[in-house]
Amino acid sequence: MGKSSETFSKKENQKKRLKKQKDKELKKEERKANSSKGKGLEDMMAYVDEHGNITSTPPDPTKKVKINSEDIQIAVARTENIDESQEIRKGTVTFFNTSKGFGFIRDHESQESIFVHINSVINPIKENDRVTFKTEKGPKGLSAIEVQVATK
Repeated sequence: MGKSSETFSKKENQKKRLKKQKDKELKKEERKANSSKGKGLEDMMAYVDEHGNITSTPPDPTKKVKINSEDIQIAVARTENIDESQEIRKGTVTFFNTSKGFGFIRDHESQESIFVHINSVINPIKENDRVTFKTEKGPKGLSAIEVQVATK
């Protein structure tokens, strides 16, 4: 009498393969049943209501507002050309690295952080010093120039 050529592990692996195939087939059927393909254009259409919300119902044509194209104004807000380099500002040194030669000053009025280089410093400064300075446009934004410790 000969032994069966199929071992227990081979039978188990075959069962797992068949189960995977059945699961895959079920998922395929489910996708086909719930697919959005083949729907009509009306089923896929979305509308925006008067409040800006997306809805599936078309807007009411009686609520449509007529806008005259001549009433639309397109313009750029005018800005005054302020010569920032002439204005003396006051601030506090928030960071200054003497070995690298740069730091930042927090402007008291605008609360913006302004870059300062050691070449623009008149007398030595350190962190938390109150200073007066002027600004100029640098390659990466405003830079402080003529920085000196403020007298009390």
